[in-house]
Amino acid sequence: MKYLTKITAMAASAMIMASTAFAADFKPAVIYDMGGKFDKSFNEGVWNGVKKFTDETGVSVMEFEVTNETQREQAMRRMAERGATVILGVGFAQADAIAKVSAEFPEKQFSIIDVSWLDSPNLRQYAFKEHEGSYLVGVAAAKASKTNKVGFVGGMDIPLIRKFACGYVGGVKSVTGNAEVYQNMTGTTPSAWNDPAKGAELAKSQIDRGADVVYHAAGGTGIGVIQAAADAGKLAIGVDSNQNGLAPGAVLTSMLKRVDVAAYETFKDAMDGNFSSGVKILGIAEGGVDWAEDSNNAPLITADIKSAIEAARADILSGKVSVHNYETTSSCPY
Repeated sequence: MKYLTKITAMAASAMIMASTAFAADFKPAVIYDMGGKFDKSFNEGVWNGVKKFTDETGVSVMEFEVTNETQREQAMRRMAERGATVILGVGFAQADAIAKVSAEFPEKQFSIIDVSWLDSPNLRQYAFKEHEGSYLVGVAAAKASKTNKVGFVGGMDIPLIRKFACGYVGGVKSVTGNAEVYQNMTGTTPSAWNDPAKGAELAKSQIDRGADVVYHAAGGTGIGVIQAAADAGKLAIGVDSNQNGLAPGAVLTSMLKRVDVAAYETFKDAMDGNFSSGVKILGIAEGGVDWAEDSNNAPLITADIKSAIEAARADILSGKVSVHNYETTSSCPY
């Protein structure tokens, strides 16, 4: 009996040592994009997923925050050279870099968010149905508006952000067919993601024209949109992360884009030996996009607003409503 106990103890010890060795060999890394990991929006959503992974597993994640466009490829290659076994790139702007570096290091695993067109055997790509989530908050905006005039402020003027805008317009128009939706993009360069002053200026212009609800899809720039709406006594709609708490009582809701899920899943799958390449597309049905309700916005969400959002959500899930994807046609029919 003592012999068996000794064997069992030795086996357990061997398992612990093997696990420790594996943990030492497993080195995840993430490269955040412009705006920084605490941008209260897109990057921070990824950081939330990274933090959850570290909190649960005890495995630290190497991090780099891009501050100019030239750093992406260099940082990614350096991570690989320093022993990273799985590298997550945050945002479509890292597509060229990750395509090149993943080819240079075929033995390593790579993942990227907001990309679906690359063809690398060691690369996982995540894309989201932002148009579906934007449709839901468009319904909320139309229901909450007293002027039948609402706004949208985008960050960098690219098809992805037009996709947010078009879904939003679809949701608004599904409730109020003659509603006016003002739209502005912040710029055409990556700096458009981190210009709160410009975001505030654009939101104020829309409010001056009668908009009483303004949705942003602008990263750090959106902080200015939210502040401008709060200052004017109007409503904002947040994006990516739950931004309801940035201005309680002034943020109607937030369109949740679960980039945290992509980050957590990437590292957990890689650690558990379940990593697979290919494209993962996450919409409402997959838990990838949704709307946010919490104590910060609960007083704003009337029974009428909530039932309208949930009805729209059910219609999308059942296929009764098919939200147009701007990226498929480069146009918006609403």
